[in-house]
Amino acid sequence: MATPPSAVREHATGWVAALCWTAVLLDGFDLVVVGTVVPALRTPEEWALSDGGATFVVTIGLVGMTIGALTIGALTDIVGRRKALIGAVTSFSLFTLLCALAPNAGVFGVLRFLAGIGLGGCLPTAIALVNEFTRRAAGRATTTMMTGYHVGAVLTAALAIVVVEPLGWRWMFVIGAAPALVVVPLMVRHLPESPAYLVSHGRRPEAERIAARYGLDLEAAPPAPRGATATLRSLFTDGRLRTTLAIGVTSFMGLLLVYGLNSWLPTIMREADYELGAALAFLLVLNLGAIAGLLVAGRVAERIGSRTAGIAWFAAGAVFLALLSVRLPLAGIYLMTFLTGCFVFSAQVLVYAFTSSNHPPHVRATALGWAAGVGRVGAITGPVVGGTLLAAGLAFPWGFYVFAVVGALGALALAVTQVRRDRAVA
Repeated sequence: MATPPSAVREHATGWVAALCWTAVLLDGFDLVVVGTVVPALRTPEEWALSDGGATFVVTIGLVGMTIGALTIGALTDIVGRRKALIGAVTSFSLFTLLCALAPNAGVFGVLRFLAGIGLGGCLPTAIALVNEFTRRAAGRATTTMMTGYHVGAVLTAALAIVVVEPLGWRWMFVIGAAPALVVVPLMVRHLPESPAYLVSHGRRPEAERIAARYGLDLEAAPPAPRGATATLRSLFTDGRLRTTLAIGVTSFMGLLLVYGLNSWLPTIMREADYELGAALAFLLVLNLGAIAGLLVAGRVAERIGSRTAGIAWFAAGAVFLALLSVRLPLAGIYLMTFLTGCFVFSAQVLVYAFTSSNHPPHVRATALGWAAGVGRVGAITGPVVGGTLLAAGLAFPWGFYVFAVVGALGALALAVTQVRRDRAVA
């Protein structure tokens, strides 16, 4: 079969990158959307949520994401990247739309949980797919795609300013579901199956056709394990146990920081008597720093490897978190927040990049699902840690010291991992 011109290959590959980036953007939407509507849900005119009720609606979606990342991640290595990603986006969007129709907090929580299952499967599947269709190093491909996560967070925070008060909180979920009307048909039309997945499932002729169209080299892959249980078990055998556990610990620490900071940073800084204006502005600065950090981290990872870069990024994040405890002028604290976002959020993405490059195709999505799933437990823990310190009157400065220790533990855990000799240097 003749190889298509390079311009055609680039156009086709561009569809994969764009669609995966959009799927990750939806994850970024979910990062902040509940935080933007909870104040409205606490009012007597709506559901008059108590502190416990607010905590429930914030965390229940994260529980669903944990389950989704672990189950859909493993399912992806069985049914294929294409089906899993299309199904995850469709499911998340449907239940997000239904959230707009929820009559009470109980129903809302159930729908958030179900939406979280679909959403939890988006991230590991998208990372696996984009890395298998790129000729870039895994670190740069992953960090570039993950800018969508923080672009989604920034856009959602900004959107809330113009939507929640004049139109009502329910419209945030209508708008969050609307992209599926365009994205899902585009995925059905333009999203191919991964050649690496096809090879591992004995479908080499089909894999060769797709690889030729996209100008890819086929990855060698042993036969895929039979069943989700066997696929997940393979992460703890064949010399992978140490690295699997270390990746889980690192991802737990990374997402604890991401969600802990997004939940409590503005409140902690108000406890420090800073006149910071709207809390939403702080979230924007934090996530703008994350976008800038991802672009830099990808280039650094290309040169020194995503594992080494990740260790450095966690360590630098720990330093900047500790420095946030120093009282500075307003401009200085915004700059420090921007730099904290640069390192802390990029560090977690480099964990995904290392995981992707350090595992063979037949278990890659399962490994990414493990990293994302265990990380979601950290995502649940982060807001709890911040809230506990705040309730105890220790949020400033001890909150930043606790978060700094978490960052240091992330660096240590990533240093424990092993680079597989049968994989490209990660």
